[in-house]
Parts: sequence; structure tokens; C-alpha cells
Amino acid sequence: MAGTFLIGGELEVHRLGFGCMRLAGPRVTGWPQDRENSIAVLRRARELGVDFLDTADAYGPEVNELQVAEALHPYDGITVATKGGLRRGKLQTLLRRLPGRRSAPWPRDGSPAYLKRACAASLRRLRVEAIDLYQLHRPDPKTPFSESVGALRELKEEGKIRHVGLSNVSVAQLEEARRIVEIASVQNEYNLGNRASEDVLEACEREGIAFLPWYPLDAGELARPGGPVEKIADAHEATVAQVALAWLLQGSTVTIPIPGTSSVQHLEENVAARELRLTDAELALLGR
Repeated sequence: MAGTFLIGGELEVHRLGFGCMRLAGPRVTGWPQDRENSIAVLRRARELGVDFLDTADAYGPEVNELQVAEALHPYDGITVATKGGLRRGKLQTLLRRLPGRRSAPWPRDGSPAYLKRACAASLRRLRVEAIDLYQLHRPDPKTPFSESVGALRELKEEGKIRHVGLSNVSVAQLEEARRIVEIASVQNEYNLGNRASEDVLEACEREGIAFLPWYPLDAGELARPGGPVEKIADAHEATVAQVALAWLLQGSTVTIPIPGTSSVQHLEENVAARELRLTDAELALLGR
């Protein structure tokens, strides 16, 4: 069993969460064609014991938070985390819908005024008086990092957020933020195929901070046909994704992977990774 973790020393959650981003429309834009499916996925996640959800105002934009509220409010026994600090207005939405357009910029805005407006809007969409965990989506090079974090500290002092989190940060930025306000979580890309944030994970381990690996299912070169991940998956009659999640869960006691999907079947497969135990030899083969 993956066990639980106390985010911020207070919010006890099971160590396999759910990333809600994929429930928005194509390219994380607008509503999905099948709205009822997204609601069904969220409710099935809750039935399976998932009690930590990660979303953001940029997903949709706004759509994802509305989906979470429609499916699960009043969140009995559920911790909902959201993020602010990226702008996605009409221009970005239109660009992402252009044929052949793979991506469009999500401009950063970490100014205190914007973060406070974004938080207020997320409170309304999620239908809560205080957000469990509010994360700075990405540092804004146009705004001093200390000012962005300072705004989150003020929101916490005002009772609008319970805990402060960061996303896409370095160890130096984490240390700077911790001098301003208590940091409950860090969300960086981290998986079998991309371990660039290993030093950030180690810092979180030292300080007892939750580490939320995004894009957790990527196994990179290790997942090549006939490679180590595939061999381990075959040995356990598991999927490659389940092996990737089990590696994250067993590799550190502070990780809370947040795999996302718009499929109930894939959701159930991902959640089953909580029961998969890799051997010491298998962990050594995959490394950490």
C-alpha cells in the first residue's frame, strides 16, 4: 500500500492523487465533448479512494475548476489543490484551436494583484471559502519571486488559502520562498524519464515537504520495447504506467504522484499501482 502523507502537517491524503487537467477539452482548452464523462471520472476517482485532486485556473481556462466543483463539491474528505499565475485569455484559447497548432503561450503573471484576483476567482469556481492548497503555477520573470510568494503569504494570513505550494521551481527558489512563508508542497516534472528535479525532491525530503510529480507516467528510454520497464511490467502482469507510478511511490515517502486521464479504465489501472510492489532488484535496475 502506498500509505498517506500529511501535506503541511495537516492535510492527510493518500499518496496517489489525480491530476484533473486532461478532463478539459482538446489541448486543455474549453469543455470536453462529453461533459458527463469528465464528471464520471472524477466521481469514480473518489470511489476508488483518491482524496487529493490537482487543478488550475489555466486548465480550460476555468473549465477544470468548474468540473471539480460540479462533480465533488462539498469535497467531504477530499483535498483540492489549485494553481494561479498563468494567464489564458481569449487570444491563447483561439490560438490553441487553430488547425495544426500544437501549443500556444500561457503568459506568466505572478504580480500580487493578479494572483489575488486569480485566487478570488478560483474560490468562487470551487465554491469554497478557503482553498486547501494554492500553488504558484510558475515563477514570473517579470515579477520578483519574493513578491509573488509574499502575495500567497498574505492570502494565507487572510484565511483564503490554508497552505501554500510552488510549482516548477528550483532549490534556490524553494529556499527563498521558505524564508517568506511555510511551503507545504512543490510540484515539478519528475518521472522515470526526466529526473532533472532530483535535487528539488531531495530538498523536499529533508524538510518534510510534499513533492507532487507532474507528468508522472513518462518513462523515457527505459520504456523502450524490450527495455527494463517493459520487462518489470511483464513480470508483475502490470502496465508500464503502473510500474512508473510504483517507482515514484516507492522511491520516496514524500511523493504524491498526480496522474491524469479522461478514461475511467485508465484511472482504475493507475489507481491499482498502489498495490504494486517492486523488488529491491527492480528498483536498483530503474535507479534513483
